[in-house]
Amino acid sequence: MKSDNHYEAAFDAYLRDRGAAVVPVVEARRSYLDADEVKSPDFIVIGPSGAKLVVDVKGRKFPGSGPGGKPRNVWHNWCELEDVHSLLRWSDKFGEGFRGVLAFVYHLATAVRMPANVPDLFAFRGRNYLLRGVLAADYRAHMRTRSPRWGTVHLLSDDFRALVKPITHFLAPAPDVVESLS
Repeated sequence: MKSDNHYEAAFDAYLRDRGAAVVPVVEARRSYLDADEVKSPDFIVIGPSGAKLVVDVKGRKFPGSGPGGKPRNVWHNWCELEDVHSLLRWSDKFGEGFRGVLAFVYHLATAVRMPANVPDLFAFRGRNYLLRGVLAADYRAHMRTRSPRWGTVHLLSDDFRALVKPITHFLAPAPDVVESLS
């Protein structure tokens, strides 16, 4: 976690506010997984109901911007291809029940008004955020190349709408873990 990153600070505060155990990962240096250098996740999270997550936070503004900086009402969902692969490797290494999650933390412009019942709307340090997530495995299955030069990928808007969930969705145990507890 980068202490000067307001998106990550808001995400951390949100999780703690909901009773999750949160381990922010210091990203000063690359981590090693087996013999390979791998991008570190931003957080390791144990939800209040036992969910086990490895999370990479993607801070975005809403509305986003388009060509020439013109505001567009788009929920940007791009990330680096390395982010997806690293999350999957970390969740595999941590073991059974761990899921990799790309957390999209949207800083809402002051003019944006959301209905009061929108899940995971969070006010923090004078800013409003909307917290959403996509399982890294689902993201990988649907991702498209955004920029080969920069190594970025994204989801088409319809795919993103189908896959994205409020962050609280991921704080519940994974469905297969719930079934095995029955």
